[in-house]
Amino acid sequence: MNPQDVILYPLMTERSVYMIENENKLVFIVKREATKLDISRAVKTLYGVEAESVNTLISRKSVKKAFVKLKEAHDASDLAIKLGIL
Repeated sequence: MNPQDVILYPLMTERSVYMIENENKLVFIVKREATKLDISRAVKTLYGVEAESVNTLISRKSVKKAFVKLKEAHDASDLAIKLGIL
């Protein structure tokens, strides 16, 4: 899959801000067909950071969310500021 097609947009809620600050995680809305490996590759290609783990869920509204935990070498709050969500 093309990395631009995998990640639709970052999600900003109170919970996601908590995750950015305390758990070094970012939350994205992704394409429903995207796998965890596709999401990890897209984050590395688009933003230049490596993902330690990727967890996904499909909400009641049929939207797929990806919780991407970044490796220790990268800071989620720095990336969130570059994306303009913090």
